[in-house]
Amino acid sequence: MIKSMTGFGRYEYSDNQRKITVEMKAVNHRYLEMNIKMPRKFNIFESKIRTEIKKYAERGKMDMFITYEDLSEHIEEVSYNADIAAQYIEKFKEIEERFSIPNDVRVTTLLRCPDVFTMEEKKMDEEELWEIISRAVEGASEKFVETRIAEGENLKTDLLEKLNVMMSLVEYIEDKSPQIIADYRKKLEDKVKEMLSDSQIDDSRIAAETVIFADKICIDEEIVRLRSHISSMSEALMSGGAVGRKLDFIAQEMNREANTILSKTVDIEISNRAIDLKTEIEKIREQVQNIE
Repeated sequence: MIKSMTGFGRYEYSDNQRKITVEMKAVNHRYLEMNIKMPRKFNIFESKIRTEIKKYAERGKMDMFITYEDLSEHIEEVSYNADIAAQYIEKFKEIEERFSIPNDVRVTTLLRCPDVFTMEEKKMDEEELWEIISRAVEGASEKFVETRIAEGENLKTDLLEKLNVMMSLVEYIEDKSPQIIADYRKKLEDKVKEMLSDSQIDDSRIAAETVIFADKICIDEEIVRLRSHISSMSEALMSGGAVGRKLDFIAQEMNREANTILSKTVDIEISNRAIDLKTEIEKIREQVQNIE
Protein backbone atom coordinates (compact mmCIF):
# COMPACT_ATOMS: atom_id res chain seq x y z
CA MET A 1 0.00 0.00 0.00
CA ILE A 2 1.02 3.60 -0.60
CA LYS A 3 1.29 6.02 2.32
CA SER A 4 1.17 9.78 2.22
CA MET A 5 3.69 11.74 4.28
CA THR A 6 0.94 13.92 5.75
CA GLY A 7 -1.05 12.50 8.63
CA PHE A 8 -2.48 13.03 12.11
CA GLY A 9 -2.98 10.75 15.08
CA ARG A 10 -4.23 11.20 18.64
CA TYR A 11 -4.57 8.77 21.51
CA GLU A 12 -5.48 9.21 25.17
CA TYR A 13 -4.75 6.72 27.94
CA SER A 14 -6.16 7.14 31.42
CA ASP A 15 -6.72 5.14 34.59
CA ASN A 16 -7.54 6.03 38.18
CA GLN A 17 -4.14 7.58 38.78
CA ARG A 18 -3.00 9.28 35.56
CA LYS A 19 -3.91 10.48 32.09
CA ILE A 20 -1.52 10.72 29.16
CA THR A 21 -2.34 12.16 25.73
CA VAL A 22 -0.23 11.82 22.60
CA GLU A 23 -0.83 13.85 19.44
CA MET A 24 1.28 13.60 16.30
CA LYS A 25 1.18 15.19 12.87
CA ALA A 26 3.51 15.19 9.88
CA VAL A 27 4.13 16.96 6.59
CA ASN A 28 6.42 16.32 3.62
CA HIS A 29 10.15 16.03 4.16
CA ARG A 30 13.04 14.29 2.42
CA TYR A 31 13.93 12.34 5.55
CA LEU A 32 12.35 11.43 8.89
CA GLU A 33 12.66 14.40 11.22
CA MET A 34 11.04 14.25 14.65
CA ASN A 35 10.30 17.06 17.08
CA ILE A 36 8.97 15.80 20.42
CA LYS A 37 7.52 18.08 23.09
CA MET A 38 6.81 16.41 26.43
CA PRO A 39 7.15 16.88 30.23
CA ARG A 40 10.76 17.08 31.39
CA LYS A 41 10.49 13.92 33.45
CA PHE A 42 9.79 12.00 30.21
CA ASN A 43 13.15 12.99 28.70
CA ILE A 44 14.72 9.70 29.77
CA PHE A 45 12.34 7.95 27.36
CA GLU A 46 13.04 10.11 24.31
CA SER A 47 15.28 7.55 22.63
CA LYS A 48 12.70 4.80 23.14
CA ILE A 49 9.93 7.02 21.78
CA ARG A 50 11.94 7.79 18.63
CA THR A 51 12.64 4.10 18.12
CA GLU A 52 8.93 3.35 18.48
CA ILE A 53 7.94 5.99 15.91
CA LYS A 54 10.41 4.59 13.35
CA LYS A 55 8.31 1.43 13.26
CA TYR A 56 5.48 3.46 11.70
CA ALA A 57 7.18 6.09 9.51
CA GLU A 58 10.23 6.34 7.29
CA ARG A 59 9.91 9.89 5.94
CA GLY A 60 8.24 13.16 6.94
CA LYS A 61 8.68 16.13 9.25
CA MET A 62 6.86 15.05 12.39
CA ASP A 63 5.71 16.93 15.49
CA MET A 64 4.66 14.97 18.58
CA PHE A 65 3.05 16.44 21.69
CA ILE A 66 2.82 14.43 24.92
CA THR A 67 0.87 15.74 27.90
CA TYR A 68 0.63 14.08 31.30
CA GLU A 69 -1.74 14.60 34.20
CA ASP A 70 -1.45 12.89 37.60
CA LEU A 71 -4.94 12.14 38.96
CA SER A 72 -3.87 10.59 42.26
CA GLU A 73 -4.57 12.44 45.52
CA HIS A 74 -1.02 12.25 46.79
CA ILE A 75 1.32 13.35 44.05
CA GLU A 76 3.84 14.86 46.49
CA GLU A 77 5.57 13.53 49.55
CA VAL A 78 7.60 15.02 52.42
CA SER A 79 11.34 14.55 52.13
CA TYR A 80 13.65 14.77 55.19
CA ASN A 81 17.31 15.72 54.78
CA ALA A 82 19.16 14.18 57.74
CA ASP A 83 22.56 15.70 56.83
CA ILE A 84 21.23 19.25 56.82
CA ALA A 85 19.31 18.66 60.05
CA ALA A 86 22.52 17.40 61.72
CA GLN A 87 24.36 20.53 60.60
CA TYR A 88 21.67 22.75 62.12
CA ILE A 89 21.82 20.86 65.45
CA GLU A 90 25.62 21.15 65.49
CA LYS A 91 25.39 24.90 64.94
CA PHE A 92 22.83 25.21 67.74
CA LYS A 93 25.30 23.49 70.07
CA GLU A 94 28.06 25.91 69.07
CA ILE A 95 25.76 28.84 69.79
CA GLU A 96 24.85 27.33 73.21
CA GLU A 97 28.52 26.94 74.19
CA ARG A 98 29.69 30.31 72.89
CA PHE A 99 26.91 32.44 74.28
CA SER A 100 25.97 30.31 77.32
CA ILE A 101 22.31 30.14 76.46
CA PRO A 102 19.95 27.18 76.78
CA ASN A 103 19.71 24.92 73.77
CA ASP A 104 15.96 24.32 73.57
CA VAL A 105 15.89 22.89 70.05
CA ARG A 106 12.81 20.84 69.28
CA VAL A 107 11.48 19.18 66.13
CA THR A 108 9.26 22.20 65.58
CA THR A 109 12.43 24.30 65.51
CA LEU A 110 13.86 22.20 62.71
CA LEU A 111 10.59 22.56 60.79
CA ARG A 112 11.34 26.27 60.43
CA CYS A 113 14.86 25.65 59.13
CA PRO A 114 15.20 25.82 55.33
CA ASP A 115 15.84 22.60 53.37
CA VAL A 116 15.37 20.21 56.30
CA PHE A 117 11.88 19.21 55.16
CA THR A 118 10.82 19.61 51.51
CA MET A 119 7.86 18.57 49.38
CA GLU A 120 8.86 16.48 46.39
CA GLU A 121 6.89 14.85 43.61
CA LYS A 122 6.49 11.15 44.13
CA LYS A 123 8.86 9.07 42.10
CA MET A 124 7.21 6.67 39.71
CA ASP A 125 8.47 3.31 38.66
CA GLU A 126 10.21 3.85 35.28
CA GLU A 127 9.02 0.55 33.83
CA GLU A 128 5.44 1.30 34.80
CA LEU A 129 5.68 4.81 33.37
CA TRP A 130 7.19 3.60 30.10
CA GLU A 131 4.44 1.03 29.77
CA ILE A 132 1.72 3.69 29.65
CA ILE A 133 3.80 6.05 27.49
CA SER A 134 4.51 3.34 24.93
CA ARG A 135 0.86 2.34 24.88
CA ALA A 136 -0.19 5.92 24.16
CA VAL A 137 2.54 6.42 21.53
CA GLU A 138 1.56 3.17 19.83
CA GLY A 139 -2.12 4.12 19.80
CA ALA A 140 -1.43 7.56 18.31
CA SER A 141 0.97 6.07 15.75
CA GLU A 142 -1.59 3.54 14.56
CA LYS A 143 -4.20 6.26 14.01
CA PHE A 144 -1.52 8.39 12.35
CA VAL A 145 -0.73 5.59 9.90
CA GLU A 146 -4.42 5.08 9.14
CA THR A 147 -4.73 8.68 7.91
CA ARG A 148 -1.52 8.30 5.90
CA ILE A 149 -2.78 5.16 4.20
CA ALA A 150 -6.15 6.73 3.36
CA GLU A 151 -4.46 9.75 1.80
CA GLY A 152 -1.91 7.49 0.10
CA GLU A 153 -4.65 5.49 -1.63
CA ASN A 154 -6.13 8.72 -2.96
CA LEU A 155 -2.72 9.74 -4.30
CA LYS A 156 -2.26 6.32 -5.88
CA THR A 157 -5.60 6.54 -7.70
CA ASP A 158 -4.84 10.04 -8.93
CA LEU A 159 -1.35 9.11 -10.15
CA LEU A 160 -2.56 6.03 -12.01
CA GLU A 161 -5.14 8.17 -13.81
CA LYS A 162 -2.42 10.65 -14.79
CA LEU A 163 -0.22 7.81 -16.06
CA ASN A 164 -3.10 6.63 -18.26
CA VAL A 165 -3.38 10.13 -19.73
CA MET A 166 0.37 10.13 -20.33
CA MET A 167 0.23 6.78 -22.09
CA SER A 168 -2.50 8.00 -24.44
CA LEU A 169 -0.36 11.04 -25.31
CA VAL A 170 2.67 8.83 -25.93
CA GLU A 171 0.61 6.56 -28.20
CA TYR A 172 -0.62 9.54 -30.19
CA ILE A 173 2.91 10.85 -30.66
CA GLU A 174 4.13 7.38 -31.63
CA ASP A 175 1.37 6.94 -34.22
CA LYS A 176 1.82 10.44 -35.61
CA SER A 177 5.62 10.32 -36.03
CA PRO A 178 5.80 8.13 -39.21
CA GLN A 179 3.30 10.41 -40.96
CA ILE A 180 5.61 13.39 -40.42
CA ILE A 181 8.37 11.67 -42.39
CA ALA A 182 5.94 10.75 -45.20
CA ASP A 183 4.67 14.33 -45.34
CA TYR A 184 8.23 15.64 -45.45
CA ARG A 185 9.09 13.37 -48.39
CA LYS A 186 6.00 14.54 -50.27
CA LYS A 187 6.81 18.21 -49.65
CA LEU A 188 10.41 17.62 -50.71
CA GLU A 189 9.32 15.97 -53.94
CA ASP A 190 6.85 18.75 -54.70
CA LYS A 191 9.48 21.41 -54.05
CA VAL A 192 12.06 19.73 -56.30
CA LYS A 193 9.49 19.30 -59.08
CA GLU A 194 8.60 22.97 -58.81
CA MET A 195 12.25 24.03 -58.95
CA LEU A 196 13.14 21.75 -61.86
CA SER A 197 9.85 22.04 -63.64
CA ASP A 198 10.37 18.41 -64.49
CA SER A 199 8.90 15.19 -63.34
CA GLN A 200 12.22 13.40 -63.59
CA ILE A 201 13.50 13.33 -60.02
CA ASP A 202 16.44 11.52 -58.53
CA ASP A 203 14.63 9.18 -56.16
CA SER A 204 17.86 8.16 -54.43
CA ARG A 205 18.62 11.77 -53.55
CA ILE A 206 15.09 12.27 -52.23
CA ALA A 207 15.42 9.08 -50.21
CA ALA A 208 18.77 10.20 -48.78
CA GLU A 209 17.37 13.59 -47.74
CA THR A 210 14.38 11.88 -46.19
CA VAL A 211 16.65 9.54 -44.18
CA ILE A 212 18.68 12.49 -42.88
CA PHE A 213 15.49 14.29 -41.87
CA ALA A 214 14.06 11.16 -40.23
CA ASP A 215 17.24 10.67 -38.25
CA LYS A 216 17.09 14.23 -36.93
CA ILE A 217 13.53 13.97 -35.70
CA CYS A 218 13.57 10.29 -34.65
CA ILE A 219 12.04 9.90 -31.20
CA ASP A 220 11.74 6.11 -31.12
CA GLU A 221 14.17 5.77 -28.20
CA GLU A 222 12.38 8.46 -26.22
CA ILE A 223 9.03 6.76 -26.81
CA VAL A 224 10.40 3.39 -25.68
CA ARG A 225 11.89 4.90 -22.53
CA LEU A 226 8.72 6.83 -21.72
CA ARG A 227 6.66 3.66 -22.02
CA SER A 228 9.13 1.90 -19.74
CA HIS A 229 9.01 4.73 -17.16
CA ILE A 230 5.21 4.75 -17.16
CA SER A 231 5.14 0.98 -16.61
CA SER A 232 7.78 1.19 -13.86
CA MET A 233 5.85 3.88 -12.00
CA SER A 234 2.59 1.94 -12.29
CA GLU A 235 4.25 -1.21 -10.94
CA ALA A 236 5.82 0.73 -8.05
CA LEU A 237 2.44 2.22 -7.14
CA MET A 238 0.77 -1.18 -7.22
CA SER A 239 3.51 -2.90 -5.20
CA GLY A 240 3.42 -0.18 -2.53
CA GLY A 241 5.88 0.47 0.29
CA ALA A 242 8.13 3.49 0.77
CA VAL A 243 8.50 4.27 -2.94
CA GLY A 244 8.40 8.06 -2.84
CA ARG A 245 12.08 8.58 -3.72
CA LYS A 246 11.88 6.03 -6.54
CA LEU A 247 8.81 7.69 -8.02
CA ASP A 248 10.48 11.08 -7.84
CA PHE A 249 13.49 9.77 -9.77
CA ILE A 250 11.26 8.16 -12.44
CA ALA A 251 9.34 11.44 -12.83
CA GLN A 252 12.61 13.29 -13.44
CA GLU A 253 13.54 10.80 -16.16
CA MET A 254 10.09 11.17 -17.73
CA ASN A 255 10.57 14.91 -17.90
CA ARG A 256 13.94 14.45 -19.58
CA GLU A 257 12.42 12.32 -22.36
CA ALA A 258 9.50 14.73 -22.87
CA ASN A 259 11.95 17.63 -23.25
CA THR A 260 13.90 15.71 -25.89
CA ILE A 261 10.73 14.95 -27.85
CA LEU A 262 9.72 18.61 -27.72
CA SER A 263 13.14 19.73 -28.96
CA LYS A 264 13.15 17.29 -31.89
CA THR A 265 9.64 17.66 -33.23
CA VAL A 266 8.75 19.92 -36.17
CA ASP A 267 5.05 19.10 -36.08
CA ILE A 268 2.70 21.46 -34.24
CA GLU A 269 0.33 18.67 -33.16
CA ILE A 270 3.14 16.60 -31.68
CA SER A 271 4.53 19.74 -30.01
CA ASN A 272 1.16 20.35 -28.38
CA ARG A 273 0.98 16.75 -27.18
CA ALA A 274 4.53 16.96 -25.86
CA ILE A 275 3.59 20.10 -23.92
CA ASP A 276 0.54 18.27 -22.52
CA LEU A 277 2.89 15.42 -21.62
CA LYS A 278 5.19 17.76 -19.70
CA THR A 279 2.17 19.24 -17.92
CA GLU A 280 1.04 15.80 -16.73
CA ILE A 281 4.58 14.92 -15.65
CA GLU A 282 4.80 18.12 -13.60
CA LYS A 283 1.50 17.24 -11.90
CA ILE A 284 2.90 13.80 -11.13
CA ARG A 285 6.11 15.26 -9.71
CA GLU A 286 4.09 17.46 -7.37
CA GLN A 287 1.98 14.56 -6.16
CA VAL A 288 4.97 12.25 -5.74
CA GLN A 289 6.43 14.72 -3.21
CA ASN A 290 3.58 13.72 -0.88
CA ILE A 291 4.36 9.99 -0.94
CA GLU A 292 6.51 8.36 1.73
